[in-house]
Amino acid sequence: MNLKAHAKINLSLRVLGKKDNGYHDLEMVNLPVELHDAIDCTFLPYSSNDTFITCNDLRLHAGRANLCHKAVDAMRQVYGFTKNFRIDIYKEIPFSAGLGGGSSDAAATLIAVNKMLKLGATLDQLKEIGLKVGSDVPFFLENRPCIVRGIGEKLEPITVKDQYECLIVKPKDGLSTETVYKTCDSFDRLPIDTQGVVEGLRNGDEERIANSLGNDLMPPAASLVPEVKKVYEILKAQGFLIASMSGSGTSVFALTKSAKKAKEVYHKLEKTDYTVILTRTLR
Repeated sequence: MNLKAHAKINLSLRVLGKKDNGYHDLEMVNLPVELHDAIDCTFLPYSSNDTFITCNDLRLHAGRANLCHKAVDAMRQVYGFTKNFRIDIYKEIPFSAGLGGGSSDAAATLIAVNKMLKLGATLDQLKEIGLKVGSDVPFFLENRPCIVRGIGEKLEPITVKDQYECLIVKPKDGLSTETVYKTCDSFDRLPIDTQGVVEGLRNGDEERIANSLGNDLMPPAASLVPEVKKVYEILKAQGFLIASMSGSGTSVFALTKSAKKAKEVYHKLEKTDYTVILTRTLR
């Protein structure tokens, strides 16, 4: 089975507090984008004693720590199957970028295992299993614009009037999610208006979106990798009204309805040392 594992951007991300278990309570507005990894999932012979993962990018850990492997194990714990799989991952989503590549790959794996073994798991059941694999996995199973709350388990689909060109710019250095969240506790929170972002998306009001968005993880991420702030300032200087950092970084994105403008800036920035990707939001 061949599946697309889409990336996401966080148009807003509020850190509401820290739980006793160390996780943070969040309120986010997430949009999926066309940028995606490709996942090939095939059965291994019954003589195989484990799931085998390959990737075209050797930087990816392909052992038991890989989220796709964890996704198979999580499904096995619930459904008790003995089959093993070969999962080939073809990466397009940058690593350590705040775009959710690993979680999206895991979500695609859950879908593939469910369909290939005809397990009959519902979307809600897959989300429950997926949450054990990673907090972003339920969103990628939904794969449409949502308000996401809690640690990622509460999803509320939203209406988005327009499709946007999305320019993603990632500095060379990445950041681990754990490091950024540890750092964020010493930073003040930003004045983010989640409902303003949602209403702006629903009405196609770019000014409302721009005045309401924000990411509480951006200041701590920029303190660790100053290039985050530099990239953000470059995008704003190019005239993008809507720009922010995605997730825990280090990718910074800009949205526009103008394909011409997005391409012009893309061609300017692709000559730099940054990873530059031009994609579009999904509705």
